[in-house]
Amino acid sequence: MSDAPSTNTAAVDVLTAGYYGRGVASTVGLIRDGGAIVVVDPGMVRERSLILDPLAALGIHPDEVTDVVFSHHHPDHTINAALFPAALYLDHWAIYQDDQWTSRDAEGFEVAPSIRLIRTPGHSPEDITTLAHTADGIVAFTHVWWSGEGPAEDPFADMEQLHASRARVLAVADLAIPGHGPSFTPSDATPR
Repeated sequence: MSDAPSTNTAAVDVLTAGYYGRGVASTVGLIRDGGAIVVVDPGMVRERSLILDPLAALGIHPDEVTDVVFSHHHPDHTINAALFPAALYLDHWAIYQDDQWTSRDAEGFEVAPSIRLIRTPGHSPEDITTLAHTADGIVAFTHVWWSGEGPAEDPFADMEQLHASRARVLAVADLAIPGHGPSFTPSDATPR
């Protein structure tokens, strides 16, 4: 079975491209598919307006966000989750809303017909990648790379797991949106 979502109707936007070095910010993504409005990794940014203003420019109010996906539980990827009070919060092993915790494995979980979660451990044991199948191909929101420029070896990772996760993402993704940088098209130069 392929990791590719079953349909290709998703629309993808990057609300803010992350960075690391002098400060750290997560890349915050938006995926729309039918009635699903999904924010991926609403983490640390210099100002919350860097998330909210691009969202407003797309005509979306924070209360309309249906789902928030955490690639992993580091604060630089989760700290602004409360901006979306009506959302379901999805991670590697559960769905959370208000005072409810519903256990489920992220592996293969379909958020919407064109949005699927897969397990991609390495940077942390619980990392997941969000795959969005668009008309132009499959986009992977992932932390198997910090950015398209590196580092080739993640200093915090279990590299054996990370290499396997990178291979899995490269087998399906036409475009990668990494945890701390702008999107890039995978190539032979992409760290494996």
